[in-house]
Order: sequence, then structure tokens, then C-alpha cells
Amino acid sequence: MSIVRKRSAATKAYIPDNARDNQYILAEFTLTDQLLSQLPSHSNKDGSANYYACYQALAELLFDLSNSNGITNSLLVANDKLVRVRYSQEMHQWQTKQQIIFYYDPQQHVLQNSFFDASIRAKKITLVFLASGSEIRVGAAKFHQKVKALLASLSQQIKLPMTNIRMRDHQHLTYDIFAKNKGCCTSQAHKFRPISQRYASQNVDLPENMSSITYAIVNLPLNHRISQLVDIDPASADPYNPLFTYLTDTFSLVAKRFNLNNGALIANGLVPIVRHSLHELVSKVGELQMLGYNPKQSPCGIVSKWQADVLVDNVQLIFVANCHNGAEQNYAKFVNQIEQAMRLFATELEIPTEKDELTLRFHQHVAYNLPLAD
Repeated sequence: MSIVRKRSAATKAYIPDNARDNQYILAEFTLTDQLLSQLPSHSNKDGSANYYACYQALAELLFDLSNSNGITNSLLVANDKLVRVRYSQEMHQWQTKQQIIFYYDPQQHVLQNSFFDASIRAKKITLVFLASGSEIRVGAAKFHQKVKALLASLSQQIKLPMTNIRMRDHQHLTYDIFAKNKGCCTSQAHKFRPISQRYASQNVDLPENMSSITYAIVNLPLNHRISQLVDIDPASADPYNPLFTYLTDTFSLVAKRFNLNNGALIANGLVPIVRHSLHELVSKVGELQMLGYNPKQSPCGIVSKWQADVLVDNVQLIFVANCHNGAEQNYAKFVNQIEQAMRLFATELEIPTEKDELTLRFHQHVAYNLPLAD
């Protein structure tokens, strides 16, 4: 048996010790007329709309319940923007027309805040809970239960049926594939078990009708050296078509060689958003590149999106797991296959691995509507 075959069949993946864990949970519910009737007045004396008191009441209730349940980082978002969370040593938030992104360090930062426009009635309320501490993955099930208990109390106090709340548990682990080449010689073994499996081992059961998706995104900085790998004609109407064609062909080649048949290359400047979907979906929604996958269906192949007249700063390489990638056992083999593919990709692109980073972020998401209270 070849070394490649032995490695690809491994039931554990070895991740550098400087990898970063993140977990955040979203709880979403519609801002209905019924819910508004339970909250303070939402109009000025002249009859114009003003939702400040409503949003502020919800935020204060959220923060009180967070303190009672030992949750140090919680946020209320009532502007209908997509919430994303990323690691940063400095805590800050950044908003675009469609997104609100929170940067924080789970080992250092404490955050309670609300984001809304008092003059606009949001379609939905999004509560954001950020995990804290140094053992994020180990404590994920406990954090999930804390949030669930908080939401049960919240639903009682604002007379919101539990089944109207959708809970989304997002977890990711981020590391440089070539950390060892830069001197990080210690690693930790990961099996990358599905969230439901990990939680069940701690007596936390998730509903059978939940949706789940597992995928990885590799960030490739598109520097000057890579852009010079092919001939580019600046006078052409589509000068970067040869570059993106070359990257797509190379990506497809290495992905297929390691049996990774569900993926995408995004080089159009949009933010890729991977979601569970009953039907395959690839669509542009403003600044977002939506990618919908059904893990239970056959692989859909490699999708590639770019603009031939625009040179972007980064290329996103996406690998999506399906039901054959280890959902019943673990995703270690899937992660090992991605690493092997990216090492070959780096060789083809002559990437100096002792200097340049190739960052992999492994995502696991589950979502479900809360069940009726016991």
C-alpha cells in the first residue's frame, strides 16, 4: 500500500498546536406583530415609528439572562444583516450593507452590545452568543446547553413560542497548513467528529430533524509571484482569464486526485457563504456568493467563479463534505485529503511554504428550530 493511500485513510488528523478554535451560536426569530405587542411602545407621539424602546428592552433582557447563565459574550442584532464571527487579538466589529462581522479573542474579550436602527422595523431579531475560554471545542456542548436554557427563559418572558426560534451552532478550527515549515513542530490529534456525535458523548442530544453541513475554506493570497505564473496581457478585455483558468484547472486536478469532488473556487471578490440546501444552489446576492449543498446528494463537482477583468487579493478554495466523507465516524480523512491536495497545489504553484501561509478554516454547522419546552 502506498504512503499516500495509508495517510488518506487515517482516522486522525494532526493539527498544529497554534490552531485557533471558535464557536458562536445564533438564535433567530421573526419580529412579528404579536411579539411587538409584548414589548414597549414602538411609536413617537406624532405617530412615526421608533423601535428604540423595543430593541433596548430585548437587549437588556438578553444581557440579564446572559449574566444569569454565565455567558459573557452576547449581542443583539436587529438590522437584518448576515452575522459572521472571526478571531482577532483586537476586538472590533465591521459592517457592510449586508454583513456585520465581529472580531474577538475568546480567551480575552468580554462583549455585550446591540446593533439596530431605531427607525426601522427589522424582519428578524438575531441573538449572537460567542464562546469564551481556552477549551472551546471541549466545552462546546456545555455552551450549547447554556444558550438553550437562556432561550427557554427568554421565550417565556416575551411569550414567544420556543418553536419560533431557530438555533444555529457554528464551530470552526483555523490553522496554517504549513505551520510545521515555519517552526511549529508540535501538533494535536483530531478526529473531527460530527457535532451531534461529540454532543451525544456528553449526554447532549440534538433533534433528528436538524440540518448540518461540514466544509473547509482555504485562503490563497493572490500575490504578485502567483499572478506572474501565466502570461497576462494588460491590453486585453479579459486580462486575468489565463490566470484564473490556470488556478481552476490546477485546483480541479489536485481535488480530484484526492477524491474531493464537492468544491468551489471563488475569485470574484465576493464573500462565499456555504449553506445546507435541499437543492444545489450557486447564486450571487449582492456582496455574497451563496453556495447551497445537500450533503446527502451525490457530489456536484467543482464550481469556479471569477471576473476576468478584475484581479482580486484572495482566492477562496472551498471543499464541502458529503455523506460519504465520514459523517458516521469522523471527518479526519476528509481533512487529511484536503491537506494532501493543498500540498500538491502549493507544489504546482511553487509556493514558498516556509514563508507564505495557506490558511485552512474547518467549519461545522448545525441548525434546528427549538423543540417545545419539556
